[in-house]
Amino acid sequence: MADLECFAARADKKTLALVPLDKKTLADWRAGAGAAHDAWVARAGFTAKAGAVLLLPGAGGEPEAALLGVEGATDHWSWGAAAAALPEGRYRLSGDGVAVDPTGAALGWALGSYRFTRYRKSEESLRELVWPDGADKAAVDSIARAVHLARDLINTPAGDMGPGELANEARALARAFKGQCDITVGDDLLRDNFPMIHAVGRASSRAPRLIDLTWGRAGDPKITIVGKGVCFDTGGLDLKPSGAMLMMKKDMGGAAQALAVARMVMAAELPVRLRVLIPAVENSVSGDAFRPMDVLPSRKGLTVEIGNTDAEGRLVLADALALACEEEPEMLMDFATLTGAARVALGTEVPALFCNDDVLADALADCAAAVRDPLWRMPLVDDYDSQLDSKVADLNNAPPGGYGGAITAALFLRRFVDPGIPWFHIDVMAWNTKTKPGRPEGGEAQSPRAVFEMLRRRYG
Repeated sequence: MADLECFAARADKKTLALVPLDKKTLADWRAGAGAAHDAWVARAGFTAKAGAVLLLPGAGGEPEAALLGVEGATDHWSWGAAAAALPEGRYRLSGDGVAVDPTGAALGWALGSYRFTRYRKSEESLRELVWPDGADKAAVDSIARAVHLARDLINTPAGDMGPGELANEARALARAFKGQCDITVGDDLLRDNFPMIHAVGRASSRAPRLIDLTWGRAGDPKITIVGKGVCFDTGGLDLKPSGAMLMMKKDMGGAAQALAVARMVMAAELPVRLRVLIPAVENSVSGDAFRPMDVLPSRKGLTVEIGNTDAEGRLVLADALALACEEEPEMLMDFATLTGAARVALGTEVPALFCNDDVLADALADCAAAVRDPLWRMPLVDDYDSQLDSKVADLNNAPPGGYGGAITAALFLRRFVDPGIPWFHIDVMAWNTKTKPGRPEGGEAQSPRAVFEMLRRRYG
């Protein structure tokens, strides 16, 4: 596989040195830089703020080098800012300034170099970074490509990323890593006992389906990932207002996170038996749409009263989680753009983590901090479980009241997870509402790097 386009194998005559500096090392650098460069830095007001860049002039007015503000050795996001802010050209990591983690610097550069060009080609060429000495090229390539995959899937409009197209992406990923991908489509979902996936997706002209990707040796620990693949969500008969539909192409963001983690696992060849389950549907409106107060059967045998057709994600996840538990995996996880309540609680940049295993939750927290891919654990409040009660069915998918919505959604999912299986649920925005260093506005992989780091430490 060719290198990512944002990297170069070696420097050329025009390559500029890129000097990483923080506020502590800036003064020392200026003291040894010479009067001209010291004065230039002072006049430019460069203070080594994280992500700030400054070109240094050389003879004849051509740039001689560049400075980059960083927040210490492990700050990869500033390198993402540099990839977007510097002029077109080739750069190399200087040996001066802060001693940085070369792998982190290269990863930040790769994440900041992302462009979504399916419908409009970028007018700018990518800035190139000469691979830093000591960088783990394989790790950078694997993680960057996985993040780019998730971003591409989420950014693609629903007209070109329906259930069928999402299934094709999963099939292509399985093929690339010599895995297997089985897909159950349309009424075959009823034959194979996935009634809630079928109910949510049956109103669309694009048939619902269950994607089932497997990879690895049968005897290795079983790790199962479930991702919400609602390719567009109108809200169903409980129709969303137009403003709330504007970003609903991202409602398959959970599936994108799941495929990103899967790609990292397969590229790293972790010794696990991987399974990825994605219920892929479009929640549409038609005469065949499921209705409020309908009672749906589920794969697990529980009946579900529909309190709101716009709480469809938990329905399709429930059938997939029940299937996952049938083979008793060593670890089960799901990703979903599930609730606005999680965004109210934590904002758009911090996914909510729910977990039934304290040791696993602590490991995820450690890894999230280590790789700067944030998660925040929220409680599975047992006393709230009664809020799911229904007078006519085993439980209600959207109980009245509205308080603690992220928690009650997680508790709904927990009803479909066998108690002895370590499980975590990540409620994710999957979207950057504004551009930040290394994270352009649009679809985003939020939590896959943290989850992969946990898996790498445990199984690598």
